[in-house]
Amino acid sequence: MALWLAARGMPVHPLAPGTKTPAGNCAACREQQHAPADCPCTGRGRWCHGFHAATTDAAVIRDWWRQEPGFGVAVSCGPAGLVVIDVDTHPAPLPDRGRLLPGIPIDDRVDLTGLGSGYDTLALLAAVRRRPDPAQDTGTLRVRTPSGGLHIWYRAPLGGPAIRSSTGTGSRTALAWQVDVRATGGYIVAPGTRTAHGTYEALPGSRTPAPLPLWLGAELARTGHHPAVPAPQPQPRPGPQRARTTTTASGAGADDAHRILGPLLAEVRDCAHAPSGTAFSEKLNRAAFTAGGLAAGGHITLPECARLLAEAADAARPARAGRNRLVIDSALRAGSHRPLHPKGRS
Repeated sequence: MALWLAARGMPVHPLAPGTKTPAGNCAACREQQHAPADCPCTGRGRWCHGFHAATTDAAVIRDWWRQEPGFGVAVSCGPAGLVVIDVDTHPAPLPDRGRLLPGIPIDDRVDLTGLGSGYDTLALLAAVRRRPDPAQDTGTLRVRTPSGGLHIWYRAPLGGPAIRSSTGTGSRTALAWQVDVRATGGYIVAPGTRTAHGTYEALPGSRTPAPLPLWLGAELARTGHHPAVPAPQPQPRPGPQRARTTTTASGAGADDAHRILGPLLAEVRDCAHAPSGTAFSEKLNRAAFTAGGLAAGGHITLPECARLLAEAADAARPARAGRNRLVIDSALRAGSHRPLHPKGRS
């Protein structure tokens, strides 16, 4: 499962065997907390600090699970471009009706008898908005948790604002009572992972995440799941004009970007000559990840990257256009976190 997810542009990291907790590596990680930046394991391809160590590198992933086959699998949601609605069923007293759907008043005439979990509050939110219940959305990946909860996986809008994680405790940034959000700054347990309490099981329906519904995106914005936008800073007065020393997507930088992407795209297109056994997803993921880095470095635009990648992918595997877009979107996002500058590359 780890390699399958990574091939689709979703960075993964191991969970300690039998748990849903990230595995520590060095003694300092196991015995005390320290900042990821201060940990020597990160630069050595080790698995410390959970999603901070997540990767799509197949060789690294194979090495990790070779050392400990019992590891569970988790996905770093932000770099993977995921927004996961986490529906809980924890036994807890029902809060005041004003805290069930943050920011949405519930009239006293509404009968709340029988309401007792995140399934109920998510269905209530959908009913208020006159939208289908996401828990019943067979068009996207849904994963049943060992406790009886549900993870509903969606793809974040490409190029949209970041969506941050939260917990469904009734605060302003909760989507609903007992409904958590796993996104930037969080991770999600992958289907098939076994813990002491049971297995995370994919439910019937789609095996891949669908795009986040527009109405849910609007709810996440309303409830404060978008990071605060910094206040505008005063602009410095213009100084004397200087000759430009950097390149843009229309200059030499673009030529270098196409020089680097060209061979990678050719590898993807060449997969058309064989129906299988060509590592198509891995080649597409590598090309899209590189393209994301070049776009983040300002050498090519994201729309152009997406167009070039889609043309190459669809030429090789026209029957799986939807899956191609999933790999492209996820890997572009992951690559955009690591700006790439072509100078000196060949």
